[in-house]
Amino acid sequence: MRRHLYSTRCLFLLLLFTALLSPWAMAQPGTTVKGQVLEAKTQKPVGFATILLVLLPDSSVANSMMADEAGTYAFEKVAAGRYLVKASRIDFNTAVSQPFAVKGQPVQVPALQAQEKTTALKEVVVQGQRPLLEQQADRLILNVEKLNTAGDNALEVLKNAPGVRLDKDDNILFRGSGSVNVMLNGKMTYMSGTELSNYLKSLPASAVSKVELIANPPASYDAAGTAGVINIQLKRELTKGMNGTLSVGTGYGKYEKAWAGINLNYNLGKFSFYTRLNTGHYNSYNRLTMERIIRDSLYRSVNFWHPKTKSVNVVAGGDWFIHKQHTVGLMLKGYTSPENTLTTSSSVNYDVPGNAIGSVQMNNPRDVASHNYSLNANYKFDIDTTGRSLSFDADFVRYRNGADELFTNQYLGAAVTGERELEQLQSFSDAAIRIFAVKLDYVHPLGSNWKAETGWKSSWVQNDSDIRFERHQENGWQNDAGRTNHFLYDENINAGYLSLSRKFSKQLSFKAGLRAEQTISKGNSLTTRNVANRNYWELFPSAFVSYSPKDDHQFSTSYSRRISRPNYRSLNPFTFYSDPYTGLKGNPFLQPSFSHSFQFNYIFKGFQLLGISYLEQKDFVMEVVRQNDVTKESISTPQNLARATSLSFSSGGTLPVKKWWNANLQVQASLNKVNTPVQGEQYNQEQFSWDLSTDHNFVLPKNFSVQFAGYYSSPSVSGLFQNKANYQLNLGGKKTFLDGRATVSLKLNDIFNTSRFRAHLHYDNVNMYWQNEWESRRLNLSFDYKFGNSKIKTARNRRTGTGDEENRVSK
Repeated sequence: MRRHLYSTRCLFLLLLFTALLSPWAMAQPGTTVKGQVLEAKTQKPVGFATILLVLLPDSSVANSMMADEAGTYAFEKVAAGRYLVKASRIDFNTAVSQPFAVKGQPVQVPALQAQEKTTALKEVVVQGQRPLLEQQADRLILNVEKLNTAGDNALEVLKNAPGVRLDKDDNILFRGSGSVNVMLNGKMTYMSGTELSNYLKSLPASAVSKVELIANPPASYDAAGTAGVINIQLKRELTKGMNGTLSVGTGYGKYEKAWAGINLNYNLGKFSFYTRLNTGHYNSYNRLTMERIIRDSLYRSVNFWHPKTKSVNVVAGGDWFIHKQHTVGLMLKGYTSPENTLTTSSSVNYDVPGNAIGSVQMNNPRDVASHNYSLNANYKFDIDTTGRSLSFDADFVRYRNGADELFTNQYLGAAVTGERELEQLQSFSDAAIRIFAVKLDYVHPLGSNWKAETGWKSSWVQNDSDIRFERHQENGWQNDAGRTNHFLYDENINAGYLSLSRKFSKQLSFKAGLRAEQTISKGNSLTTRNVANRNYWELFPSAFVSYSPKDDHQFSTSYSRRISRPNYRSLNPFTFYSDPYTGLKGNPFLQPSFSHSFQFNYIFKGFQLLGISYLEQKDFVMEVVRQNDVTKESISTPQNLARATSLSFSSGGTLPVKKWWNANLQVQASLNKVNTPVQGEQYNQEQFSWDLSTDHNFVLPKNFSVQFAGYYSSPSVSGLFQNKANYQLNLGGKKTFLDGRATVSLKLNDIFNTSRFRAHLHYDNVNMYWQNEWESRRLNLSFDYKFGNSKIKTARNRRTGTGDEENRVSK
């Protein structure tokens, strides 16, 4: 009760601060400038044009807005001075007013006469000319629509993003760290680990518009994610009438796959609705080879996974534009992914001469039912045309996962001890997570150059994880107390932030912010009676500077301090076994880790000539393997390690070699260091590594094109893992027709079947080698069709109130 009262008081103080600011802004001097945009020939309104209020004589933009459906606009509280107004829309030439003076009286600008472009179509179809990589002041953007992603999923798209890699379990690594927040359209996914990977695999690449890489997010973002934020923008257009995209496809690697999806948008002016439905059948394959040297013998196991997944994910929502100042929105998201998996394992022990001296054969059928849904309600109030705005979000998320498994272990040769020749186990697990969050954000301009932003967010998490193991005895199935566990976790996070930004000139801008977060949590293992309580405050500063001496040159630098909280599963003190000798155990005493992150970029004509990134992590969480040389068990447990640093240099962008040949290139070199005690001994590892990725598009006659892409990753360090080199080459082609609305794509991924994860782990008595293989070589055929109205109007983008909580959910 006390912590809720504390949160309420803080929220009250924030609202009081907002109320105090409001009268001050309303009292600012100024007047109204209004007008209308008309089509020159027909004198019909030109709706939804972009309007700029330009201050003379330096031609700086004093304010901007979008005209309404009738082509009208109104700027309020305009300071005294000399101005002109510009109106633009993609299918019209820019219209410019005569200069006028603002002296305290309302100004009615004569109607702007917009000339329709002679090349404009009745319905403008946008053929984006953006480069593959686009550098902005605070983020690097990968424009996915410039790639041939036929048959790919959203997880595979991420591998094309600079600095993004996947580890041996398909967890996402950014800047060499697994502590990264992944968002969809600015909203947290509420998943992490395996669940997040499975969700992104079920989302076709054709639904993805762009990927934003934000190394140092501003104070308005959650401080979670020491490596930063990856925001996946899905396709959505808010255009007049109805429009949408239909996608279908099939693929084959070792087994068959098929998928289909539809994206619909319907805009009635005051109301807009959207829905996205994707479904797929994926028959997949994985092979994990693990070798361990235990004393003077070699222990080698080969695991095969054969999962069959049928996934469905849907998003539906709408916006109600009550007034040009008031917008209300509602969004419902659901996801289900039933899976049947057969895992077989063969583990053989070899002596020094190489003779097999014992083995274990495992058969593990598994039925999994996982689903989640979330509801977001939001409201935005554009207080006036000076830029003041207030937004509110409320979110509720429900996640549930259940699995039934049967383990049959056959012990042969020297592996037989006592009467243990055949062992049968079964398990029943159920995990339920509820998340509720509210957030409030306020933006307040302070004069013509300053802007303040402030806000508050509170979130509550309840996690109930129950797993029951049974062992088959002579008298039937009996509970296995050593593997049965019931774990409860409750968490409350309260956060507030304040940031200030200023444009000193057209060339120089600055932004600084401070975010404070309070974490209150309790982990309770009902089985072991192990309780861990946490209650702590932390401050997270951030700063950004952008300087553009000329239009072709842009310099930017940023800094942020961030936090990474353990995901819910890693706190559960229970051992999950993948085979008789390999398991994963949680650690209820994990502490959060913290990072300092620096970023510098120099952009010349849209090309990143130089990017410098430095990331320092303290108490970072990494899996540490403890090996029992007697039982041959290797149990992996997450632990806080002391210190890891990464210094990287990058360069890349689009190179227009010929009109018919565009080349995209990204190069990155990194120096990674890990210094930490591990199991009582000091562990020091340093590795220089480099990555190269390239994508080439060749435009052929009759709307044909051919794409060639590839990447290479040199040996590198990730925590305690020493990773081997990895590379892949892809080849594809596509044909567009029906005035560019239809596209057929064919793509062969990993032509030479070379992509796989290989790593070595060596410390104390641990000497292990991993090799993970999957269906990387795959032939995919897809068809995409755009239908409906394609006249342009920018979609409303919002970020929900849920923080990194969703990003920490796992099975």
